[in-house]
Amino acid sequence: MDFKLEVGNILSSKIEDIKSEDIISMIEIPPNSDMGDYAFPCFKLAKIFRKSPNQIAQELSSQFEKPDFIEKIENAGGYVNFYINKTLVAKQMIDEVFEKKEDFGKLSIGNGKNVIVEYSSPNIAKPFHIGHIRTTVIGHALYNLYKFLGYNTIGINHLGDYGTQFGKLIVAYKKWGNEEEVKQEPIQSLLKLYIKFHEEVETDPSLDDDAREWFRKLEDKDEEASELWKLFRDVSLEEFSKVYEMLGIKFDSYAGESFYSDKMPKVLDLMEEKGVLVDSQGAKIVDLEEYSMPPALIKKKDGSTLYITRDLAAAIYRKETYDFYKNIYVVGSQQTLHFKQWMKILEVMGYEWAKDCEHVQFGMVSLEEGTLSTRRGRVVFLEDVLNKAIEKTREIISEKNPNLDSVDQVAKQVGVGAVVFQELSNSRIKDYTFSWERTLSFEGETGPYVQYTHARACSLIKKANIEINSDIDFKVLSQNKDAMEVIRVLGTFKSVLIRSAERNEPHHVSRFVLDLSQAFNKFYHDNLILVEDENIKKALLALVEATRIGIKNSLNILGMEAPEKM
Repeated sequence: MDFKLEVGNILSSKIEDIKSEDIISMIEIPPNSDMGDYAFPCFKLAKIFRKSPNQIAQELSSQFEKPDFIEKIENAGGYVNFYINKTLVAKQMIDEVFEKKEDFGKLSIGNGKNVIVEYSSPNIAKPFHIGHIRTTVIGHALYNLYKFLGYNTIGINHLGDYGTQFGKLIVAYKKWGNEEEVKQEPIQSLLKLYIKFHEEVETDPSLDDDAREWFRKLEDKDEEASELWKLFRDVSLEEFSKVYEMLGIKFDSYAGESFYSDKMPKVLDLMEEKGVLVDSQGAKIVDLEEYSMPPALIKKKDGSTLYITRDLAAAIYRKETYDFYKNIYVVGSQQTLHFKQWMKILEVMGYEWAKDCEHVQFGMVSLEEGTLSTRRGRVVFLEDVLNKAIEKTREIISEKNPNLDSVDQVAKQVGVGAVVFQELSNSRIKDYTFSWERTLSFEGETGPYVQYTHARACSLIKKANIEINSDIDFKVLSQNKDAMEVIRVLGTFKSVLIRSAERNEPHHVSRFVLDLSQAFNKFYHDNLILVEDENIKKALLALVEATRIGIKNSLNILGMEAPEKM
């Protein structure tokens, strides 16, 4: 039974002046269960009925015939409050969790429609640093979330494997690099070369001309340029794969910028045909002044292309290949203008589907000692962050639970989880300063706290050593306030997932799993669960198992593991 819908039907039978779907959208869940399970605010009705909200609430609450699933209906402060039959609520929730298990919370609202999530997308030959953590874990969580809601999700790692920086790297490699060093320590040696180029160009500006020439050769498929570019790409991907393995991330496509190099001429021809390109001092631009944006440079004087050209080619290719319902780009907020420009260009070109492309932006990460800068070599490698988190977790385990089996596995699950959860526990748009202390804290509202709650539930179930199912006395739960609070939180899971997808905000899922863990821990601390009375014990253990499933499913969406021991 959809209780909210049923409450909406009760209200609709007495309020004829408002559409039933509008009534349902007005129904709220009170912040405190003492105020009911659902509340209907009467303030908007005051103008219609020319009465005070309090009077309307009082009259409405006295008119309803109370169905079996409603315990009572009260009015308070302009609200009509509905109290659902707790035994029925408990039965429905526990039955559903036990029936669905790992599919608990899953919805089919996506109907198999294609959703593309482009995320991570590091630049090859550059460090995979802490600045990439946000796009990587936010994107992965959205990928999992859309899949859980019934969409056919396609994860694309749009590698930064093209552009003038490769001209710079080829120049630096030919002048100061050697292949053996690059193969032994790929990213460190390529980073050194990149930094050296930027140091040397300050006294020898001709290096920039050399770099532009080598990039032009790369665009023209010059054999030497292509071989060096392939070397840089291959060794970089090998390094990146270590981080993706630690995070448990796999992509459906690694089609980066280079993939679209042979698709750009067609796009340029299309733009000429549609009359959106304008000559400007030998270069090609799109004039966006009427949309309050600066002109977009599409092709430089020397004929080379830019990010924006490749993004246009990529969007058109993706529509033709995947016929997407949504095309999501998880990219930092500093790229907002860039995304507004190329999406507007698609619209001006007459592509109605441009509205289905969405820039999911996030705030910047800075270091406590200043901003990240690859050119100056001021970076924190993401692999180092994850390894340090794992090492710190191993130390904590050896101190608190020295006899734990599979220490290495649990240390990885919890250490990596701590970093991921820290990223997903706040709104994605906020800028923040990366701090080792905060990231690796195991106190308060953290990933390890949630994972420990899951392990605690597993431990209780193992200790009970009895068959746990939903064939229980639900009155045991309905008469326990702590148990009903856990059930109330579990009941919000689907609406949280929908809201999270609508806003592309994984932190709603993080908040849910924290709320569930906190409610469960209160229930655990204030109630003896493994009691002598089999009737009570089975009912309480059923709730423990339902909570375990709810936590595990949430963590899976966030891209975290759920350890059974800690």
